[in-house]
Amino acid sequence: MRKGGDGVLSEADAAQPERAVPLFVLSFRQRDELAASVSGAGWRVVAARRADDAERRFLASGAQIALVDARGALSDGLAAARALGDMIAATGNAMLVLVSHTDVAALGDFIEAGATHFLTSPHGEGELLQALRCAERHAERVAGNRADVVRAAPLGWHAQPGSKRIEPTAALASLIGNGGALAWRTALAMLAPGERTAAIAKLRQLLAQPGDATAIVHDLAGIGRVVTHLRSGADGTIEAVVEPVAVGTATTTRDAAGARRWLDRRLGEGAPIGVALIALTRFDLVNAAHGRAAGDALLAAAVARIEHVTREVMGRRAIVARVGGAEFLVASEAPHAQLMLLAAQLADQIGRAFPIGALTTTVGCRIGVACRRDGDDAAALLRHASEALAEAKASDGATIRDACADGEPAAPIEALALDLRHALDRGEIDVLFQPQVAIASGRIVGAEALARWRHPRFGELGAEVLFAAAERADLAIALSDHVQRLALTRAAAWPGALAHLRVAVNLTAADIARPGFADLFLDRVDTSGFPRQRLTAEITESGLIDDLGAAAALLAALRSAGLRIAIDDFGTGYSSLAYLKALPLDTLKIDKRLSQDITGSARDRVVVRGVIDMARSLGLTVVAEGVETAEQLDLLAKEGCQIYQGFLCAEPLTSEALAALVGG
Repeated sequence: MRKGGDGVLSEADAAQPERAVPLFVLSFRQRDELAASVSGAGWRVVAARRADDAERRFLASGAQIALVDARGALSDGLAAARALGDMIAATGNAMLVLVSHTDVAALGDFIEAGATHFLTSPHGEGELLQALRCAERHAERVAGNRADVVRAAPLGWHAQPGSKRIEPTAALASLIGNGGALAWRTALAMLAPGERTAAIAKLRQLLAQPGDATAIVHDLAGIGRVVTHLRSGADGTIEAVVEPVAVGTATTTRDAAGARRWLDRRLGEGAPIGVALIALTRFDLVNAAHGRAAGDALLAAAVARIEHVTREVMGRRAIVARVGGAEFLVASEAPHAQLMLLAAQLADQIGRAFPIGALTTTVGCRIGVACRRDGDDAAALLRHASEALAEAKASDGATIRDACADGEPAAPIEALALDLRHALDRGEIDVLFQPQVAIASGRIVGAEALARWRHPRFGELGAEVLFAAAERADLAIALSDHVQRLALTRAAAWPGALAHLRVAVNLTAADIARPGFADLFLDRVDTSGFPRQRLTAEITESGLIDDLGAAAALLAALRSAGLRIAIDDFGTGYSSLAYLKALPLDTLKIDKRLSQDITGSARDRVVVRGVIDMARSLGLTVVAEGVETAEQLDLLAKEGCQIYQGFLCAEPLTSEALAALVGG
């Protein structure tokens, strides 16, 4: 390299091509000036002003050279050099230290700390670049002589002039769950709205000023909080280096059996374990609309995001496990407040956009949190979390349900399980009917029978809690029989004003597994006197997944006997188009959360439209549950939904109130 006597960069040096490997710059007093100086000579700069976690930040940058500027900050610079020294030696990289001429006595300390090169001030820009070249050649020589050198894979991306896509590095693509190029729109959709606006402004600035450099701080799915260092080339190329702001100790993703073993061991040791059970919502829609490969990619990206949030909040005190389908478990020996912080962070991060190839999709989650109680083993603790998760799924707005408060949930399932047998004998279990309305005519055309428990202590409890208590008390079949008989008997006694209405009765997963249930159920219908041709049997999507063959055989038998068949709560389970094709269905019922999404973003409406179009292409009637506003109804009608039920018409009613509504 040639330079003038004043040390300024010569034309030959200015023409040097841009380097592919970044340069890590740590300067306590002159970060921006130093970064601009070396950036102008073709270096891709990752700059920092603080020495916090310098070793990790250097590794994350993918750089071969650490430029530590100790001018005016001798003690900070020496501490940073010591932090980086062992890692520099282990990876075969180089460390160039800048010191003031008044601090030359400390050079021996820097060399002992692991510095491979140094430069004293005052110096010119050309001298600095030559020193960097020497450090670069040192790193290249060491790498050529050592086969054991392992370098961090760089995180970043680049975009060609005028391109509509960005190309992430392999390491970044892996972390965000993407296998290739991303459209600009897809990449920007990964950012929160405020951060997206800032990023667009910075990108426009770069395009307007070729050769400029800048940086933005933002959250990035699969990684967390990052600094993205941006630089534009003279030809309009944009290069980005992504630096994680903080990364904790990696957790270990386990399967369900491994998680149970870990829980049993730690609980046996008396550890105060808490767990969060996470279920993705709307995952099945991605599977149905885009195929299994997209679903698998989404799950992989979700695992990465859950792992990252857990590392950030819990550090090494947690495990992460996939426990089946689209459900995940985080278990930790941590205070309850920290567990709730984790749940809140998970809900926020999972709710952000996931890029899957060229697709950007948004899912949500429900989370159940539970803490160890006296005598709990792994099965008991997981059961508490499952109950909390079931309550979160059943709620209209709560993403997180906490079973840890005061050691018990509001209505403990154990207590309800003990009460349930007596409740059946005392007539506390009742049935209400929620009207179903034809959208085209506005006429009430049917009603769904819904179980209610009028508990003397806890008030009115819904079907979700009721059947959870029945499962605990081993009374699921007895409760289902009771509710079906009561619904059929009540409907058979309806007055003439209701004689035209269809009635929908729910079948549980336990019903499906019972040998000879089709004949038993048909006998129950005939005994009640309610006409088969006005009856719809509803089976929940989650019930289908357990045994698809048994479900198909059962539904075929009921359908051939004159009943109609509906799949309930579509949009909450782990389904695919294959399930809909395999079963003899007449009706698809859209889950209430999906129905209410219709008034959300344009993307939400596209998802709902896709479900409705898919159902109608299969010849199915579409019923929307949980409709509460005229706006929701109007949009659902425009997308082709035929029937709705929800508070917009009426809450679940007694037979008398239903007759008054229809007659009025």
